[in-house]
Amino acid sequence: MVFFNTCGPNEAMVVSGCFHARPALVSGGRIFVWPVFQKLQRISLNTMTLNVESPRVYTRHGVPISVTGIAQVKIQGQNQEMLHAACQQFLGKSAEQTRHIALETLEGHQRAIMGTMTVEEIYRDRKKFSKSVFEVASSDLVNMGISIVSYTIKDIRDEEGYLHALGMSRTAQVKRDARIGEAEAKRDSGIKEAIAEEARLKAKYENDTQIAKAKRDFELKKAGYDIEVQTKNATSQMAYNLQAAVTKQKIKEEEMQIKVVERGQQIKVQEQEIARRERELEATVRQPAEAEKYRLEKLAEANRNRVILEAEAQSEAIKVKGDAEAFAIEAKAKAEAEQMAKKADAWKEYREAAIVDMVLETMPKIAAEIAAPLSQVNKITMVSNGKGEVGASKVTGEILDIVAKLPKAVEALTGIDISKAMSLSNRV
Repeated sequence: MVFFNTCGPNEAMVVSGCFHARPALVSGGRIFVWPVFQKLQRISLNTMTLNVESPRVYTRHGVPISVTGIAQVKIQGQNQEMLHAACQQFLGKSAEQTRHIALETLEGHQRAIMGTMTVEEIYRDRKKFSKSVFEVASSDLVNMGISIVSYTIKDIRDEEGYLHALGMSRTAQVKRDARIGEAEAKRDSGIKEAIAEEARLKAKYENDTQIAKAKRDFELKKAGYDIEVQTKNATSQMAYNLQAAVTKQKIKEEEMQIKVVERGQQIKVQEQEIARRERELEATVRQPAEAEKYRLEKLAEANRNRVILEAEAQSEAIKVKGDAEAFAIEAKAKAEAEQMAKKADAWKEYREAAIVDMVLETMPKIAAEIAAPLSQVNKITMVSNGKGEVGASKVTGEILDIVAKLPKAVEALTGIDISKAMSLSNRV
């Protein structure tokens, strides 16, 4: 959109003018701005690094020192109240002007804190000094909308040599304490070594005495134990021999008992073998014979049933076939009767024409029957006097002569002149 304005997370937009009783603040987002009626301004939220210098500041004991601190500050964009205060203080100013104001504030508080502490406190407890400056400066900068991200001491120095002398004194004191401590340590070490040696020798003698006493007690107890062991061994040997004889007797009895059991087991095995063979005979001979008998009986019964069913089916088929043939014959007879009746009616009306038609249909059949014997002849021997045709044409001519005589034969039988009837038909 043309009137929408956006900004990144490192800056904030301030919109003032119509429709806003209080300026609208947006950090890292977008906002609609009416041109002419509203004004858009931007303020940076970037972190600023400040090098806080405090040269020659007199401490609580009047010793001048210089302190350099490093502070990271930024305008707080997440808190609306702090951002509003920052806008009142720095809106329209450059980042360098904002940085200068924050730096002056931190320098003033750093100098004030230095004046309330000694050189030793500042030098030895820098963490406490940094914390004090951080807490005091934060209260003022927060009112401006600026938060201190971090603050630490970078350097402490002086031009009078106070820190050097303080270091030399402390170094000498530490060296003295180190020499005294070393001497005391050596003395204590010697005393402790003598006491330890005395205790070692005493412990050694007591230990040797205890060893000799323990050795004597061991020898006495060992002799007593040896007597007991030998006695026990003799008793054990006699008991062993007796127990061995008893055990051998028991073994023999057990062996006899085992043989008896084995004999009984063999008898049982033989009985089981006999029973097994009987069952095998039953399974391999009797049961298969009974099964075969049962199978043959079932096959005979099934064959008998099959023959009966086939006979019944054949009888039924013959009956059905007879009924069908009777029906067909009856239908054929009816059809032929109707045909004959129609032919009779036709002959009554067209007697001569019908006879001619019948003769004409029959003549090819008659010719075929006349020529049929010739198709069965393998060889023909013809005798000729040299006059007329000879060969196949002779045979064909004779057949045609026979066919040509048919009209005369029909006229003699029926009284109808076929040649005349055919010529009349052609004229029509």
